[in-house]
Amino acid sequence: MTSPDPDTGLLAPGWAGSPAAAATSDRAYLQALLEAEAALTRAQAALDVAPTAAADAVTEAADAGRFDVRSLAERARGGGNPVIPLVADLTEAVGEEYGPYVHRGATSQDILDTATMLVAARTLDLASADLDRVQRALARLAADHRDTAMPGRTLTQHAVPTTFGLKAAGWRSLVLDARDRVAIVRGSLPVQLGGAAGTSAAFTAYGTEDTQALTAAFAAELGLRAPVLPWHTLRTPIADLAGCLAFTAGALGKIAADVLVLGRTEIAELAEGSGGGSSAMPHKANPVRSTLVAAAARRAPQLAATLYGSLAAEDERPAGAWHAEWEPLRDLLRLVGGAARDTAELTEGLRVRPETMREHLGLTHGLIVSERLSAELASVLGRARAKALLTELAKRTYTEGLPLGELLAREPELKGVDVDDLTDPARYTGSAGALTDRALERR
Repeated sequence: MTSPDPDTGLLAPGWAGSPAAAATSDRAYLQALLEAEAALTRAQAALDVAPTAAADAVTEAADAGRFDVRSLAERARGGGNPVIPLVADLTEAVGEEYGPYVHRGATSQDILDTATMLVAARTLDLASADLDRVQRALARLAADHRDTAMPGRTLTQHAVPTTFGLKAAGWRSLVLDARDRVAIVRGSLPVQLGGAAGTSAAFTAYGTEDTQALTAAFAAELGLRAPVLPWHTLRTPIADLAGCLAFTAGALGKIAADVLVLGRTEIAELAEGSGGGSSAMPHKANPVRSTLVAAAARRAPQLAATLYGSLAAEDERPAGAWHAEWEPLRDLLRLVGGAARDTAELTEGLRVRPETMREHLGLTHGLIVSERLSAELASVLGRARAKALLTELAKRTYTEGLPLGELLAREPELKGVDVDDLTDPARYTGSAGALTDRALERR
């Protein structure tokens, strides 16, 4: 057999070379299709509607290395899906005696949907392992920097102080949310087995008295769930996959977005452990991991939208809605698998610069604690006077270039007030430490 041109991901560095790339390759998909076919024959043999020898023969022949992926892809155009030519090739490989037991009673969608669930399950397992790496790295960062003060930013501007520990704990919370959703979806992935129009009629014609028992045996062979009904046009499993994958991409994208902002040259509060180079500028260390994760997060919602759009599938088996799912679902699995790998590398090597964070707390000359001052000085001066004074001094801070604390210290009304304490940003992080501790209790 000739080998196809490899799907190397030349234009997809976000997933190229990742475990997810191998798990979603054409060869991996072909192997999953073959495993589904073999599992079906074994399930039928377990119910005594196929010879054990037939199950053994199909299982032995179900090796992707024996089949020509390129030929299957080209011949798939004839019937609109790759299962049709694969059944012909597999039947030939099994041989005359047991070939008739290949694909017996099934329809193409049964096999392709089941193979898709196998590919998804294997890719989600890989992504879950990387998500666990991410959450462990973030837990360490949150604990190490529990009290590392930094500017909190809202609408791009300095707001009030926060801590990097709380930021890292927040990132981890999103990752754990993603991990939990992935686990739920992974555990619910079902086989597909309904025959030509979801009635399982052909299975009964071939002697299966209890088609639900056949579905259960089929699912047990593959380690997937047995559904209550065939889901040819009831696409909850695909919608659930779309949702959890898009959410995971977004959760990882949040981390990337923050690192990209905080790693800018003029901010430099964070840096990737090993940046990428530039083809033109030797001095650059580009935040490549963050960039690739951010790209995945931007693509994922549109891919998920296509899958959600396929929910509106007509009849008992649809024309087009099912076919529209295949590529975006594989793209989503690849993107999220690659993004999980890249985020693990990013967070495990992330460099934090507390001294730069502390320096930036002073960029507004003390105004970053104006919220605290409004509350504290109201009890000394009264609310109206405190607001008027702070408004006046804030203007002077900008026009005279003097720290707010120095201007406050000159005010006779504030004699005896510990201005240094009130204007220290590191002493106005609220419950950030306690919130971080609470977040880290989640396992």
